[in-house]
Amino acid sequence: MSICVDRRAMGPRRGFTLIELLVVIAIIAVLIALLLPAVQAAREAARRAQCTNNMKQLALACQNYISAVNVFPAQSMVPRAGQPNPSSQTGWTISWIVPILMYTEQTAMYNAYNFAVEPMEAATGDYGWANVTVASANLNMLLCPSDGLQDQLRQVYGTSLYYGVTNYCGNYGGPGPSQPFSGTIVPTNNLWIQGASLPLGGSFAPVSIASVTDGTSNTGVVSERLIGTSNYYLLRNSPQALRGQWHDPIPAPYPSNYNTLVQFVESCNSIPGTTMNRFAGAAGQMWVAAFPLYLITNSYNHFGPPNQIACTNPGEPTYTGGFNDGSLYYVGPLGSAPPNSNHPGGVNVGFADGSVHFVKSSVALNAWWGLGTRNGGEVISSDQY
Repeated sequence: MSICVDRRAMGPRRGFTLIELLVVIAIIAVLIALLLPAVQAAREAARRAQCTNNMKQLALACQNYISAVNVFPAQSMVPRAGQPNPSSQTGWTISWIVPILMYTEQTAMYNAYNFAVEPMEAATGDYGWANVTVASANLNMLLCPSDGLQDQLRQVYGTSLYYGVTNYCGNYGGPGPSQPFSGTIVPTNNLWIQGASLPLGGSFAPVSIASVTDGTSNTGVVSERLIGTSNYYLLRNSPQALRGQWHDPIPAPYPSNYNTLVQFVESCNSIPGTTMNRFAGAAGQMWVAAFPLYLITNSYNHFGPPNQIACTNPGEPTYTGGFNDGSLYYVGPLGSAPPNSNHPGGVNVGFADGSVHFVKSSVALNAWWGLGTRNGGEVISSDQY
């Protein structure tokens, strides 16, 4: 027995109307809009955790280095151990990162480094062809995953060697115009410092743990900075502005008082958006070498607050070899080279006790300056940053 159904009696088949389809699409779009920031936040949390771990390794490596030789690593090894202080030295020499490699998981890289070569002359030396394997290596522990530009291996100054870059930099000290060389990873007293007529006073490397009288939990050792870009010319309002350096229109000579220091920081922060930078290729350009007078390569200081642009100081003393003759693209000891990052709201800072803390960009200047000095006598609590 078969049953015949009259489909006309059931009425016409009905699909989605245009309005219903648009409502469904709108709901899906809202859900994606709600989920995407959460996914991005989760990814950034993971990247920031990796950055914290990298910095923890470096801070603890400094502790192990102190245990072995009783001092923090010097920002740059000029003069070199066992050598006189010749006026012909180029100044570019071993950075503070190289000697602590053996206290990380990079013992093989440390053993591959040739400490016997002379400072760089043309394409040879500490970070030239004599150490090409080490100099060209990009080490994961030196790269913040939130940066995003580490795959951009840059060529420096016409040589044919690409250098390994770094996001991590050592603490040069508090504001240079008032407290130069007051950090934990500072240069030795050498002819480059003396030639720049910078203030002398026994505050150079080597720095012992005993000299950190402010307390190891209140003194920075290492922080982070976005790597420079091969696009050397940036405007102040560029999304990549933190990767460049500008010239502050207000000088801050040595010695400077509190008001002069604040004016310099405010002036640096107020540079018009259409102003062209001086340079954008120096930040983190190489981890294997450093220069005593150039902070921006792999050092930072506590002058401008975290995530402010870097500014050179027109009040910097004139170096007899042309240090401040208009050709200087790097931030000098009296300039402002603050740490910066792509982490929302601040930067990671490793302290002299081996701990790592997140310091907000809104930290008060007095507290920020105090965290940079090893013996300034400042009293700082953790809720201040």
